[in-house]
Amino acid sequence: MKFLNLLFLLFILVPLNILAQDQNLRDFGIEIGVLQPGEQNAITDVRGVKVGHQTIVEGDSIRTGVTAILPHDGNIFQQKVPAAVYVGNGFGKLAGSTQIEELGNLETPIILTNTLSVPTAADALIDYTFSFSENDNVHSVNPVVGETNDGYLNDIRGRHVSKQDVLTAIENAKSKKIEQGSVGAGTGTIAFGFKGGIGTSSRQLPNNLGGYSVGVLVQSNFGGVLQIAGVPVGKELNKYYLSDELNETPDGSCMIVVATDAPLDARNLKRLAKRAMLGLGKTGGIVSNGSGDYVIAFSTTESVRIPYTSDQELRKQNVLRNSAMSPLFMAVNEATDEAIINSLFHAETMTGRDGHTIEELPVNKVLKIMEKYERKGK
Repeated sequence: MKFLNLLFLLFILVPLNILAQDQNLRDFGIEIGVLQPGEQNAITDVRGVKVGHQTIVEGDSIRTGVTAILPHDGNIFQQKVPAAVYVGNGFGKLAGSTQIEELGNLETPIILTNTLSVPTAADALIDYTFSFSENDNVHSVNPVVGETNDGYLNDIRGRHVSKQDVLTAIENAKSKKIEQGSVGAGTGTIAFGFKGGIGTSSRQLPNNLGGYSVGVLVQSNFGGVLQIAGVPVGKELNKYYLSDELNETPDGSCMIVVATDAPLDARNLKRLAKRAMLGLGKTGGIVSNGSGDYVIAFSTTESVRIPYTSDQELRKQNVLRNSAMSPLFMAVNEATDEAIINSLFHAETMTGRDGHTIEELPVNKVLKIMEKYERKGK
């Protein structure tokens, strides 16, 4: 009988533990903000956006990967999308940012990976662009690659990401449910002293405010004092920067990708990108000296796309007025906050280079803390 009871406990408890790391914050009845998420609560709720991962876990020291974000599934070089970059702290290697700043558009997928694989990813994006027959006469490409440093868990100096890994991530891109946590570019990342990773969330504006979608995807790899829906979770867990042990570095980086179907030009996309940093701040991130915190924002709406060639010197388009931006600002703030927390909720404990181990966020303990502060709902 004792043996049967033990088997029953294992059957019940193990799946529950796995389930705890396989759900969004919202699945536990904890809501961030007041706006409603899209159907998938993901960046892919923005029409046309696709996301793909390539996760690389080999031996005892390779823990890295690639995440690809496509603004649409056509030839992005020929049909560029308006885009903007905002730099929270520039300790990073965001390839292609200056051309986005200058011209206000994006002409390749966005690739996220580790710091030392940025050149490889950029080279792969050039190959990808050249793979379209329409681009046979193209002689200049602006590949956009963001990164965070996963060197604590990953043999980053080995530069194990290949061009094929990048192309595979692009090929894997889909508009359906996105894997989160320790996948793709988030395989070896760390956030707030816990296992970080890829996280996503979205917000849907009501019809009387345009009905636009805003989606956010993050690669979390930074520190500070973790807060969830205003609750000082890091302090309650006694795991935070400048705690008594002083062993939780705030350095790292956070890549934030923002997509919207609102018809925005590059100027208002930059204003939107700035507000994403407010969401990072709400999670307790401090944008430390050694952190590369970047936001890339783009619009997917066909009416604001920029064709590579045109017979017309003048370009006409309808874009939102400044006065219509505030609901979008609120949406990106909330979605960024929730995406970062989702990256923690999905990530799992990982051991990597030199036997380093980073524990997952103890979700069950966090839920008890949220109940203590009366922040947990259904």
